[in-house]
Amino acid sequence: MYTLLSGLYKYMFQKDEYCILILGLDNAGKTTFLEQSKTRFNKNYKGMSLSKITTTVGLNIGTVDFGKARLMFWDLGGQEELQSLWDKYYAECHGVIYVIDSTDEERLSESKRAFEKMVTSEALDGVPILVLANKQDIEQGGARGHRMDGEVRRAECAPAAAAAGHHIGTAGPEHPPLVLKSSC
Repeated sequence: MYTLLSGLYKYMFQKDEYCILILGLDNAGKTTFLEQSKTRFNKNYKGMSLSKITTTVGLNIGTVDFGKARLMFWDLGGQEELQSLWDKYYAECHGVIYVIDSTDEERLSESKRAFEKMVTSEALDGVPILVLANKQDIEQGGARGHRMDGEVRRAECAPAAAAAGHHIGTAGPEHPPLVLKSSC
């Protein structure tokens, strides 16, 4: 009888949990993206002041509920020393959001190398990856952040195995980049 009631309770009230990694270089806006997502999708969550967000050392965890699904976001630190730990989380994740700071042109190649290292991991085969070109609304010295308009042909979410041929900043009719604009 207990098993029947327990199963019925789980069926009625338990949510399916999906783990989403938020990766990218330090200062790309990963924690801000997580806080904005929690504020937008959790009714009673007030959120922390964006001015109080500091560099992530380790990881931040946030949850968002959508109907019968619960998304658990794992925001991992992006410093070079911490990037070596990213692969420890791949086996547990159901999706990856890779955040690029579009205002930091000097580090775009570094971000590309980190992305390529991540996307070639066999542990991410079949895992959807979304790339966000963040901070495109920020003005620096009278000019806006590095615009990726010419590089964005279509927003797409694809398995890592398919994305192995896609590279940040390159595009062609047969290989559109995996980049979305974001102002988080």
